[in-house]
This record gives sequence, structure tokens and C-alpha cells, in this order.
Amino acid sequence: MENGVFIGGGGAGYGEKQYLALKYANRHGLVAGATGTGKTVTLQILAEGFSNAGVPVFLADVKGDLSGLARAGSQTGKLHDAFTERNGKIGFDDFAYQGFPAVFWDLFGEKGHPVRTTVAEMGPLLLARLLELSEAQEGILNIAFRLSDEQGLPLLDLKDLQALLVWVGENAKELGLRYGNISTASVGAIQRRLLVLENQGGTKLFGEPALDLADLMRVDAEGRGQVNILAADALMGAPRLYATFLLWLLSELFEELPEVGDPEKPKLVFFFDEAHLLFDDAPGALVDKVEQVARLIRSKGVGVYFITQNPDDIPEDILGQLGNRVQHALRAFTARDKKALRMAAETYRPNPEFDTEAAIREVGTGEAVTSMLQKKGVPGIVMRTLIRPPSSQLGPISEAERADVIAASQLGAKYDVTVDRQSAYEMLAARAKAAAEAAEEAERKEAGAPETDDAGDLIREYNRARRYDPTPRASTTRQSAPKRSSTRYSAPNSIGEALGQAVLKELSGTTGKRLVRGILGSLFKAR
Repeated sequence: MENGVFIGGGGAGYGEKQYLALKYANRHGLVAGATGTGKTVTLQILAEGFSNAGVPVFLADVKGDLSGLARAGSQTGKLHDAFTERNGKIGFDDFAYQGFPAVFWDLFGEKGHPVRTTVAEMGPLLLARLLELSEAQEGILNIAFRLSDEQGLPLLDLKDLQALLVWVGENAKELGLRYGNISTASVGAIQRRLLVLENQGGTKLFGEPALDLADLMRVDAEGRGQVNILAADALMGAPRLYATFLLWLLSELFEELPEVGDPEKPKLVFFFDEAHLLFDDAPGALVDKVEQVARLIRSKGVGVYFITQNPDDIPEDILGQLGNRVQHALRAFTARDKKALRMAAETYRPNPEFDTEAAIREVGTGEAVTSMLQKKGVPGIVMRTLIRPPSSQLGPISEAERADVIAASQLGAKYDVTVDRQSAYEMLAARAKAAAEAAEEAERKEAGAPETDDAGDLIREYNRARRYDPTPRASTTRQSAPKRSSTRYSAPNSIGEALGQAVLKELSGTTGKRLVRGILGSLFKAR
């Protein structure tokens, strides 16, 4: 079949060859089956087929096996003999070993190019999901994002968000008059969740340079689509981080790509392995968002393929949108398993030649029941299918081979070095310093003291209190104006106390009152 990805088929007792039509590949799909039944190989041959058709793909390598896509398979050995036998059964005469234009990515920057986004691009909904926030805590996070927009405080990395949350907590009373109650306890809870995220390596996800989606959608000189492989074996230790990142990437594709209707072939195919992680304990709002993206992103030319053990892992409204299906064996040992098997069989267009439920239970490793969309997007009759062998290496490549692929990539110069430009953290630190200097100057003028050069004492104390200066605090003694006795200055615990000690000592003076209004006004004024 022209303009299609060959899946397999043929052989005694099996149906005709099965192809996934490129024209309907953006109508999404499902690869399901129990552990060890061949899902990873199916994912591999789908990626190969799309790449050869000039369609870039993005997939997560959960087990580390898919790195073999970068190298051609071996033409000798028992595996080669088994492949030759299988190809003879299914009539795959055009089979040839080949490697594919692979690019390795890694959130941790260890097994591929770093892949980052900014806190602002992630947005409060996905970030709240990632941090497992309560409804009240998510509300405070939304306030922080609103303030970021209103005051021109870019949220690029985690320290930007942490600094802004500190500021929100310190000004909770004033901000509450506009946005509603802000509990400092809730702010603290969010900060603790951010600390957990840091410990999981989430710090490396946020920052710049952020991922440019165009770098995922390239073709090589031969017209083959780029195979983007996300190293996810270590990432699976933080499953919520994994699921949230892939959902963010899907959302970005939806937001940024133009409408193309139903193209002759997709612009990108996105494989979501271990898809159940996306929906485990997911709030309704998040599931609704996934459903919306899955429903509408096909018009952007993007196909989404969920890989999971059981179709029951996918919410029904989303499962109904997955037109191309490869179902490997399901085991039915419990009553729940039997019910899931029966429901999975009922979602296929029946074949009068065999019982679908029995076929799903009986197919062996490397076999599946398949149903691909046919003309006018109509689901095809379910078929028993022998899955074709992969052309690329079955199993992972060596670390040295991976390093060679990474070094040869042109994307290293763009992504391998982190850029830390001025953002909310630095801007808030600058405001705090300016406020402290203004307070010091006003205090001297009110007291009639001569100008001195010790304003740095107050600034350093203030910055330590705001956690901008990581060095331990030492006791500081400052001499006031001649009219006052010597007092020992202690570090403030909040911005309110800092302003209180530095500015509000002389509320009765007109300069003091004017200064208080000025500083508070500048803090709330968008810049």
C-alpha cells in the first residue's frame, strides 16, 4: 500500500497485510498489551515507518531499548534468521536493515541534549498537577502567575517562582484585598512541594534555552523524518514529572502549530509510552484538557499514540478518539481482568472468522489483533496480525555509540549550555536593594545625621532575610543619629519587618509617611 506504514499480517490463519494509512495517521492510535507481548517492538516499527515516510516522531524510551533506532540491525545470527522467517511468512519482500536519523533528549541532560521549558510556558494548571497542589494552593499559584504578568516579572526557572512566592507571602495582606485571602501556610506548602521537585531533578526542566518545537520536526537530507528519543528510564523514578512534561509538550504543539485540516501525512507523530501515568489520580480538569487536546490537535497535523498495558487505562472519552489500534495479548486472571478483556474486544469492528476476545487472549509475542482506519476514516475489521521485524537494531546501543550520536548532532550548540538571563529573581532582588537604600537614606535625613557609607549593612541584612545572600548572618551594630542611643539591629523576618525597621521608625514625620507610600506603591506598580 502506497502512503502507508506497514504493520504486518499474512501467514497461515492470518489476514491480509495491515497498513496504517498516512492520511489517517493524525487520527491517533493505541498500542496495548501485557508486559512482554511486543509493545516496544511495535512502537519501534511504527517509528521506522513514519520516519521513512518523511514524518518526524517523538517518543519516550522508558526501558532504554529504543536507542537501537539509531543503528541498523544485524545481518547475522539467530535473530536475523528469525526475522528472515517472519518476513517470508508475511510477504515482506522490501525488508532491509537500516538506522534512522535519531536525536537523543534528556530532561537531566545526561543521555541526550537537555530539554527545557520555562515556568511561564508550563502554566499554573500543569504545574499544580506536577506539584500535587490542593485547590487553595493552586489558587495562590494562579495569583503568582497573574502578578508575574502584571508586574513584568518573567518566570523562567524555579528560583524565579520561589522568589515571587516569597514576595507574595510577605505581602499577603495587601494582595488579599485584591485577589482574596492568601494563606502564608499555603504559600509555605507550595514552597515545600517545589523543594521536592528540586530533589527529583525538576530544576533542570525549567530554564533557558527553552525547547523550540521546530527542532523536533526536522527531516534529514534523504527526506526521512527525525526520530526524537527522550531518555526516560531515569525519569520514570519521577512519574508525575514524566507525565506532566509530555502533556506540556503536547499542549505546546496544540497551541503553536497552525491549522492544516487533514493533511496527506502528519507533521509529527507523538508516542506517549506508559500512558496510564498521565491519568493516575489526575483531576477532572486535567483529563478534560487531555481530551480537548486529543480531539483538536489532529487538525494541526499531529497524531498521538498511547502505549499502555490495558485499554482500560485510558479514559473512555479519549479512547473513543483512537482510531488506529494494535492490541497485543491481554492476560485475564481476575474478574477485573476478564471484564477489561471483554470491553477491549467490544471496541473493535468484529471479524466473522474468529472471536475477538479469544484472539486477544491467545496471540503470542510478536502477534496482535489490529484495526486500522480505512477509506473515509471507517475502522477496519479486526485482524490477527504477525508484526513485521524492525529494520533498526533490536535493543539498546552502547553508551559510546550514544555519545557519538549526541556529539554529531547540530543541536548541541543550541541546547547544551544553560542561559540564565535577568528574570523575576534578579528583578525582585534589585527592588529589595533599592527599597533598603531608600529607607536608609530617609532615616538619615529624618534624624539629621550626616551621610555615611554604611548603607551596605542594611542592604546585606535585608538580602539575608530575603534569602538572596546565602552567607551566614553575623551580628551587626549600627549607630543611629546623635539624638538617639546606640541600638543593635536584628535581621528582619519578612519584607514587612524590613520596611518597619528601616522606614517606619519615624511615622510621625512627613518624610516617613511619604516614603512608606512610595515604597509600597513601587512594589505594586507593574514595571
